[in-house]
This record gives sequence, C-alpha cells and structure tokens, in this order.
Amino acid sequence: MTEGDHRPPAGAPDAAAVFDALGSAYEKAFAGSAAHRASLDWLLERLAPGSSVLDVGSGTGRPTAETLAGAGHRVLGVDVSPVMVELARRQVPDAAFRCADIREVPLAEGSYDAVCVYFSLLQMTRDEQSGLLERLVRALRPGGHMVLATVPVDVAGVDAVFMGRPVRVTSFAAEDFTALATGAGLTVLRAEESLFTPAHPEAVPEPHLFVYARRD
Repeated sequence: MTEGDHRPPAGAPDAAAVFDALGSAYEKAFAGSAAHRASLDWLLERLAPGSSVLDVGSGTGRPTAETLAGAGHRVLGVDVSPVMVELARRQVPDAAFRCADIREVPLAEGSYDAVCVYFSLLQMTRDEQSGLLERLVRALRPGGHMVLATVPVDVAGVDAVFMGRPVRVTSFAAEDFTALATGAGLTVLRAEESLFTPAHPEAVPEPHLFVYARRD
C-alpha cells in the first residue's frame, strides 16, 4: 500500500462493512461489559465539567458517548461505519458523530481532555496502531486521560470470525500493548485484564485488556 492508503489488503474484510452488518447487534452483545462501565466511571471521576472527549470507534454511541455526554461533557465520536454513525446520532443526540477513518482525521495538539479507544485498533496493522496512538496522545492536553481497550493476543493479520463475520485481526500481548502506550507518551496508571463473553450465539469468550493512562 502507498503512504496514506488505508485500504485493507486484497481479500481482507473491510472494517466498515463488518460493522455496518453488525449494527445494533454489536451494542447488545457488549452491553454487559462491567469492565467497560467501570472504565467510564474512572474517567468521569477525573473530568472537569464540560470536558472535551474524543471517542475513537464510537459505534452505536452506547455506552461510551451516551454516558459521557449525559454527564455534560462535549463528545465527538468518530467511526468508519456509516450504519454505526447513523445509529449513534439517533441514540445520543447530545454528542457529535463523524463518519470517517480516524487515521485521516486532523487532530490538533492538546485539543481533548480525554480520549477513549475501545477495541477500535484491532483491524489496523501494528505500525498503524502505533502511529495512531502517538497522534491521539498528542491530541490530549497535558494532564489529560486516555482509556484504551483491546484483545491482548500476540497476532498479526490473522483471519478470524467475530459474531459470524470474517475479520482480520492484529493485536499485541498485554505487556507489549502496555509498552506501546508508554512509548507513545502515556503514563500507564493501571492495566486490568478480564474475560468477557459477548451476548451473541456465535460469540466465544474473549480476553480483554483495559489500560488507564494519562499524558503528563
């Protein structure tokens, strides 16, 4: 691929198509994640009133954008799936949503008080994940917080099935993902691993890693 060309390799499932097909089923499958809710509570405790928050891979807007906007914060959700963005706009009218590839969205230095990245890196290459994370850290104001969540497995470009849909997954082992966050300029305050089974007939138990961090 040429520089700036973020199309998937030939034969790779397109992330927008995968999540267009899943739609609200994705929200229902992950609604029971206590770890996700706990991470939002942690973030809310640290945000000043009316903070600006970037939600990367915002999906249907629930629970992240809905929770944060409901607490009075200014939320921008960015997602590559038109179906997800339309659902989010209907469900969370108090937040703003943009249908775009986050890798192509201009991010001003220090423009956000917090950034959320829940499982939205998994269909990017390792180099793309690293480069995007560095950009997201620069978009945080000094002292701002970031919550990252991923599936902590050491795989690169592996074909898998997620909720009945073919996907191509790239990720890092837990310690390597935490090191990635540190290398991007974050201070990791906490990292928690858990096992979660999405509420979907074709889902299997997934290891989840939540990283709580701050830009100093």
